[in-house]
Amino acid sequence: RADMQWNLLLIWLGQCCFIDCQLYEYHYINEAKNWTEAQQYCREKHTDLATVTNMTDMKRLINISAGDQSEAWIGLYDQTNAHRSWHWSHGSSFSFRHWNLKFNNQRINSDKCAMTVFDDGGRWRNENCDERKPFICYDENDSSQKYHLIYDSKNWTEAQSYCRQNHTDLISGKKQLQDGEVNKGLNLTTANSHYIFIGLFSDTWMWSDGNSSSFRHWNLKFNNQRINSGKCAMTVFDDGGRWKNENCDERKPFICYDDNVILVKEAMNWEDALYYCRDHHHDLVTITNMDDQRWIQKKVKEASTGYVWMGLRYTCTLDFWFWVSDEVVRYKNWAKGQPMDDCDMSGAMETGGEHKWFKRNDADMFNFICSKH
Repeated sequence: RADMQWNLLLIWLGQCCFIDCQLYEYHYINEAKNWTEAQQYCREKHTDLATVTNMTDMKRLINISAGDQSEAWIGLYDQTNAHRSWHWSHGSSFSFRHWNLKFNNQRINSDKCAMTVFDDGGRWRNENCDERKPFICYDENDSSQKYHLIYDSKNWTEAQSYCRQNHTDLISGKKQLQDGEVNKGLNLTTANSHYIFIGLFSDTWMWSDGNSSSFRHWNLKFNNQRINSGKCAMTVFDDGGRWKNENCDERKPFICYDDNVILVKEAMNWEDALYYCRDHHHDLVTITNMDDQRWIQKKVKEASTGYVWMGLRYTCTLDFWFWVSDEVVRYKNWAKGQPMDDCDMSGAMETGGEHKWFKRNDADMFNFICSKH
């Protein structure tokens, strides 16, 4: 066991960080195809048409575009007859809802954006997205001031764009909306309206690969388009990568993606999982930021064990946690009270709940996530 500790540590110290640690990568295909043909091509040669989960992805899409083309298909399409679903702007999967007591009597499909009503205990109502209201933004990594009430009234799409340009996004999810800092740091009664937009909206758009990401990046005119006139989405590079809906029979270039991680549904101890990944793929997975965390937690929902192993290891010799891929442990998602360092322990992600990290004994038998490159 001690020899393995030293061997892993020497590998970690001896590597240089030139590895491309992206968990998925995009490929711009400069061939004109309709949306269905593009989907078939991507599924045959890569993983699928591009799924976009956040603004970091958008920047990557823009960077791979060819200069002579202004538009490209992505993997978003409209299921017009599907049940309309409510989503959070930042792509979160929180199911928390706080509608006013009359909500069930409203026509749910008539108004597609949500706002909080501060003189109704903060309960929500659905409203036309073209209404102009104040709104609340949040900063993901700003500990000094996390939430920002913006008094300048905008429609929902403009509010979302403002928050993404100046902060992180519109306020989203239970953790944020019930955070005491919102009421403590913001005086909502100073807004020029009793209604304030939050990051909740509903639509019938789906991703080709079945991903549940609710991230959207429509152009600012989208609310004024006939939403059913074009049932497939494309990104427009000369409009900052913003999306527009288009007839699926139009022939355009397109963007595919490759998934660089795989869930192995065999139960192994941590050491066996490590060598399985290195023999059959590349390594146990490394998670370096919140975007990686979100990508992996979509995978682990399909696991058959309560936890999945990651490439996170504790060394008793030097008394610190490290990633076996060579990355320093900067981003952390430990559960409360974890890790409380101990020998013969490695890092695992829970497959349910909030997908937090836990230290688990190396001998425990779990599924695991491998990186392919």
